[in-house]
Amino acid sequence: MRFPAAIRTARRAPLLQVLKSAGATVAAWVIAGWLVPGQLPVFAAIAALLVVQPSVNQSLSKALERSIGVIAGVVIAVLLSLLLGPRSWVVLAAVVVAMLVAWIFRASPGTGNQVAISAMLVLALGSSSPGYALDRVLETLIGATIGFVVNVLVVPPVLTAPARRDIGLLGSELAASLDRLADALPSVRTPAELQELMVQVRLLRPMKDAADESLSTAEESLALNPRGSRHRDDLTALRALLDRLSPVVTQVIGMTRAYFDHYDDALTDDPTVRAIAEQLRRAGHDVRLAVQVADAVDEQAPRTSAVPGLTTPLVVRPPASDHWVLIGSLMEDLRRIHGELAGEP
Repeated sequence: MRFPAAIRTARRAPLLQVLKSAGATVAAWVIAGWLVPGQLPVFAAIAALLVVQPSVNQSLSKALERSIGVIAGVVIAVLLSLLLGPRSWVVLAAVVVAMLVAWIFRASPGTGNQVAISAMLVLALGSSSPGYALDRVLETLIGATIGFVVNVLVVPPVLTAPARRDIGLLGSELAASLDRLADALPSVRTPAELQELMVQVRLLRPMKDAADESLSTAEESLALNPRGSRHRDDLTALRALLDRLSPVVTQVIGMTRAYFDHYDDALTDDPTVRAIAEQLRRAGHDVRLAVQVADAVDEQAPRTSAVPGLTTPLVVRPPASDHWVLIGSLMEDLRRIHGELAGEP
């Protein structure tokens, strides 16, 4: 049997991240047990474990979420216990009240769940006195602080590599799509080949979304990160490159769709179509060059010449054939691609 995708990920978390989480949990348990003697420091260990996140910014958010949730949950548990007494059903009442309070204050799902869990744990673990509640709050603050400090000081994560990889894959596939369209234009194609061309070019959109998501994650990983300054310029360059490639993705998909809709076997005899095909190959070259210059090239992709191929826009006479709609559409999209790759406003 295969495990459900919901409980597995495509890639393992870095081993360093696992070791940091384990180290923060152990440190929180020992330090909190020393500073707040008595009960086992469960709250501190849980807080430290949850606060060590893939980025420093996420760690800070999780620390605030955990701390606020515990404080609110403990206060609710103590008040209900004082009002209703030590009855077993008070635990369920505390959970319901905690969820309603979180809903009233528009708390995030994580914070709302934390309020309810903290209220339930305080009552279920056998004591709701103000002194016990205060100790649990202190435990949580100690654990959250330790988890955050560990994530900041012990090789804080910088997630630039996935962004560089995804942008490189996007650039390679975009150049390949331009080459495939260039090969198709001056040759006769069967309906199956035309359909395959459309299926392949449509893969560009999810690849662009994946690259944008990876880049956003990388930018978030630099927030509050002591190592961020040395990587910020690289991410700025990658963002600029993705901003250049994104319109080209739209243009290539549109050009392929126009070719698919207006295909005619007679296209192979039109000299303008052959000239456009040559310009598409040059555009593919320039896409590879742009990705290569930004050091985001796919390692398996071939290196390309450092000389741009699209030096000047293609100019043709008004088409005299019946293909003027397709040719006009391809020319306009090619003009826009030229502008994007040349950096023209």
